[in-house]
Amino acid sequence: MSEPTCLVADTICRTVELGVAITGAAIAEDLTWIDCRPVEADPGCPVCGLPGRLRDHVVRVLTDLPVVGHPTRLRVRLPRFTCDNDGCEMTIFRARIDRVAEAKASVTRRCGRWILQRLAVDKMAVAAIATALRLGWDTVNAIAAESVRELVSGDPGRLDGVRYLGVDEHKWKHRRGQGEADFVTVIVDLTPVIDRTGPARLLDMVAGRSAKAFADWLAATDANFRSRIQVVAMDGFAGYHSATAQALPAARAVMDPFHVVHLAAEKLTRCRQRVQQDTCGHRGRAADPLYRIRRIVLTRTELLTERQKTRLATALGADDAHIAVEVTAACYQELIAAYDNPDRRAGKLSMFKCLKRIRSDLPKGLEELAQLGRSLWKRRAEILAYFDVGVSNGPVEAINGRLEHLRGIALGFRNLDNYTLRSLIHSGQLQNRINAL
Repeated sequence: MSEPTCLVADTICRTVELGVAITGAAIAEDLTWIDCRPVEADPGCPVCGLPGRLRDHVVRVLTDLPVVGHPTRLRVRLPRFTCDNDGCEMTIFRARIDRVAEAKASVTRRCGRWILQRLAVDKMAVAAIATALRLGWDTVNAIAAESVRELVSGDPGRLDGVRYLGVDEHKWKHRRGQGEADFVTVIVDLTPVIDRTGPARLLDMVAGRSAKAFADWLAATDANFRSRIQVVAMDGFAGYHSATAQALPAARAVMDPFHVVHLAAEKLTRCRQRVQQDTCGHRGRAADPLYRIRRIVLTRTELLTERQKTRLATALGADDAHIAVEVTAACYQELIAAYDNPDRRAGKLSMFKCLKRIRSDLPKGLEELAQLGRSLWKRRAEILAYFDVGVSNGPVEAINGRLEHLRGIALGFRNLDNYTLRSLIHSGQLQNRINAL
């Protein structure tokens, strides 16, 4: 290639920023091959530092950024030198190109950044990136995992400023049967949400969904970090509550409102199904009164139309046995109303009265409501704490949803370490650090 042509090619491919100059190019099948050489070659021996004597040249092949959508390979012609220092253990060495790529790497540094940016910013699948670069899935995934590992472990201030934590379980592997190995404990920083400075941030994922898994993670953190934690939001799992009480005695545990209402909705559904079976002798059918209100009874009263309210009242009054469903539904609505009360103090008082009323001594026929009362009364401190601190596990559930999407576009994971690192890319707020590379 002529010098002007090489100059134009250097400009288009931006090889100048790599410290190499293009000397030729070719197309082979679907790959663009670019021949280049280092602009400056350091002849210094990496061991003794003395300049070596030129011996010959070798070619190092590296994957670079796609050029106008076509995968590219750089053929870098490197000079090799002979060290004439008799006291040096190095005999033959080649010129270093640390600016272009790391030692023994198969891709350029900027290609590694490009892979992370596509994963973190554009939410591309590994398979799509591998196709764009004409590399194997395992190669691209290994490059991304190693880069994220360096970003995470190389940031000593990653846990600085964390005051509010959210913890929840997540099923990372779907297969026949279930085991503890299929679940992880997701730990999320809720501080940006509370301070209104940004979205929640995934801090880590730990194998298992037990008190020990969460307690061990907390024990491995710095004592200053644990002393800063003020609130831990969680679902109804008692294991996370005991781990918090053990490792973070000064922090307040908060049971998420969604899980409280969800538990009440589950008991209401079971009550309706039991009464349906007792009165009709079969599971719900289209013409059965209780089956027709299966969705309406779970909807807030304020959101019902007049027609729906009429249908609900008619179904509940169709049989004296339906009184159990009516009472359970009233308590369900009362729990929702307490959370929705704009006056936190009044909402807390209403919640406490409701929990106290259903904790014991309920009439026969309200078995599901009695179970709900016993369960919620045991966790009343965490339930009522929400009205004081206002911290929920909603952002954690949102991150769980994003991880479900990640697992879907990746067509499944078999290695938890890879899954954790890929999850940190998507939900660990690493985009700014990746763009700054």
